[in-house]
Amino acid sequence: MSSVDKSGTYKLGDRSVHRIGYGAMQLAGKGVFGPPKDHDAAIAVLREAAANGVNHIDTSDYYGPYVTNRLIREALAPYSKDLVIVTKIGARRGSDASWLPAYSAEELAQAVNDNLSNLGLDAIEVVNLRIMFGVHGPAEGSIEAPLTVLAELQRKGLVRHIGLSNVTSTQIEEGRRICDIVCVQNQYNLAHRDDDALIDELARDGIAYVPFFPLGGFSPLQSSTLSAVAERLGATPMQVALAWLLQRSPNILLIPGTSAVTHLRENLAAAELELSAAALSELDGVAKAA
Repeated sequence: MSSVDKSGTYKLGDRSVHRIGYGAMQLAGKGVFGPPKDHDAAIAVLREAAANGVNHIDTSDYYGPYVTNRLIREALAPYSKDLVIVTKIGARRGSDASWLPAYSAEELAQAVNDNLSNLGLDAIEVVNLRIMFGVHGPAEGSIEAPLTVLAELQRKGLVRHIGLSNVTSTQIEEGRRICDIVCVQNQYNLAHRDDDALIDELARDGIAYVPFFPLGGFSPLQSSTLSAVAERLGATPMQVALAWLLQRSPNILLIPGTSAVTHLRENLAAAELELSAAALSELDGVAKAA
């Protein structure tokens, strides 16, 4: 049994995926803009992930832009039947690498078609609508207009399932009145736990929760408690942070990203860690101290 197998599985739409997957964002250049520094290394990471049983890859055409999807196609097409590729729309990149909202019907339709073309797919398994009302996180505001456009693209058969990203509980409720929502992708990790109650609510409804920045993102997690637990277990702090997420709730699906094969293997090995009740209690204190 591989490390990925030990992470267990959860339903994503109507597909079952391993709970530890891979996020492709870091395959693009610096600032998630432009081509990778090492093209062959990026291809190797994707193939290593697939070889280790990863069957959930998170990506977007605005990573690069267009870079990561083309790398995924080059590395993995023709795709394995059990591979679930999830993408995001609702943003675009400026020429200065800025991140800009892209919510018009034309922009959303173009984004779906670009993802299909660059990935080489006839339909995308899951498309997350990324909401960008706030600069530093979710912010209230109606998502009806863009989500209705995405739901229409689903009815046309271009999208099989729909998720939401960077959203509030109110927006999720609004979204579920418009169409089925199969996953929510928000920032969440050991130190950033605003969505604790939301995760439990989604679990009760069988909806997957996919934390982005599970290791802190652009500001990596740093905690003496985390380091101490990791040292006792003979693991890295990042492996412990991922293992904590896996044990936090069965509906959490992980998509840690990396551009290095060695780091990928370390991330996948986190599924083999079993944290004791005492260790979990210690780690739960990290958010209180943050």
